[in-house]
Amino acid sequence: MRERVKRVLSKIRPSLQAHGGDVKLIEVTEDGVVKVKLSGACGGCPMATMTLKNGIEQTLKKEIPEIKRVQAV
Repeated sequence: MRERVKRVLSKIRPSLQAHGGDVKLIEVTEDGVVKVKLSGACGGCPMATMTLKNGIEQTLKKEIPEIKRVQAV
């Protein structure tokens, strides 16, 4: 599942990078939790939670139904 998550994140990454940020995959747990680290402009952005939930999490869940949630670490 980790490789599938990496492929989806690679689709999301360009829009984050366009705003000076990025996302790094840290871990995919057996129970479907994806742990990521937001960096660059995303790391300190007040909208980071919305980006995480409304952008990254929704996209991952849509493409990989086994994903339960995305968590920033």
